[in-house]
Amino acid sequence: MLNYDIVIIGGGPAGMAAAVAAYDNGTENILIVERDHALGGILRQCIHNGFGLHRFGEELTGPEYAARYAKMVEERGIDYIVNTMVLSLEKGENGNVVTVMNSENGVFNIGAKAIILAMGCRERPRGALNIPGTRPAGIYTAGTAQRYVNIKGEMPGKNVVILGSGDIGLIMARRMTLEGANVKVVCEIMPYSGGLNRNIVQCLNDFNIPLKLSTTVAQIHGTDRVTGVTIAKVDSNMRVIPEESEYIECDTLLLSCGLLPENELTAAAGIALDPITGGAVVSETRETSMEGVFACGNVLHVHDLVDYVSEESAVAGKKASDYIKNGAKKAALIGTVKIEKAGGVRYTVPQKIEVTADTEDVKVYFRVGKIFENVTLKVTMDGEQVSAAKKRKMAPGEMEFVKVKKSVLEANPNGTLKIEIVE
Repeated sequence: MLNYDIVIIGGGPAGMAAAVAAYDNGTENILIVERDHALGGILRQCIHNGFGLHRFGEELTGPEYAARYAKMVEERGIDYIVNTMVLSLEKGENGNVVTVMNSENGVFNIGAKAIILAMGCRERPRGALNIPGTRPAGIYTAGTAQRYVNIKGEMPGKNVVILGSGDIGLIMARRMTLEGANVKVVCEIMPYSGGLNRNIVQCLNDFNIPLKLSTTVAQIHGTDRVTGVTIAKVDSNMRVIPEESEYIECDTLLLSCGLLPENELTAAAGIALDPITGGAVVSETRETSMEGVFACGNVLHVHDLVDYVSEESAVAGKKASDYIKNGAKKAALIGTVKIEKAGGVRYTVPQKIEVTADTEDVKVYFRVGKIFENVTLKVTMDGEQVSAAKKRKMAPGEMEFVKVKKSVLEANPNGTLKIEIVE
């Protein structure tokens, strides 16, 4: 059986950033396991720019960003295997065991003192959306269409309707237009867009593509191929309003209706999951409820910027390395700070902060559940105000964070940190 100090499941931006951080922290016996034929993950098909502004101080395309990290992996001599599927992970007598499979070696086990989960996320398919109608050709998730256009050089269709205003959907509205398709409308069931404001401007407004909010696809038409869709307004309970519907002729429907963290392995291992994020419940080190197993990136919660994925994954890599250097033991626990959310904060990551002698300042990331304007973001510890900041606008499509200082945590090792929006 192969044995490594750290096994990282997933060779996308999260997995590579975690590997580089762990290596630079002194743990060199690392293996990345990737199911695709190359490192890079979803970034390999994201040929648009906008990546790397925070991480590298310059604007890169997805493949360029991935190549930067792939080069770091190569320069450090970090081991990786591709075309390999992870089947399970479990606790063994002498550490964790990862069971994998590929065409060259069949099924085999890899021993690991620590594991980092970096499997990314997947798109919500049509079957999860319960859209009425037939099942003709011409219905794709936005990411699948992106792969056809950017990797295979094939066009999914000519006259397009997009359901969902997530970032991938917005970007594909522009991409399909640039390739000659007629994108007729982007529909969003919520009263606000799920994507970054810059993508609404650059991908829709700049190309005069209409965005219809509080609108969904009520019916798909066609037998062999999509011939059109009926779109309709929805009420405050997300119910279709038949009187406010219209038929749009099209041959293609792209679905950009949310991303789901890829956590089948995590759940099968018995690791606790957060029902809101869909990812593991973690501490500030990104360690899950299974000792020695860490999680980062979009498998933990869906990020809006890959730069934040890399930042978070570097934390997981460094802390997994610290765990190895401490003899596969956690630092002595002084207390656990609970994190509460209020006033429209939808979730936080981490969900708790474990205070130890090694505790540092902690960034707590969070998302809101609706659009807020001119509000105060208030942070308290056991009722005592830690910070307060005026926010001109906060939206569900953009991730926020607060920084909690080491001194606050050490003074309240068993306290309750509350993050609240005050209107």
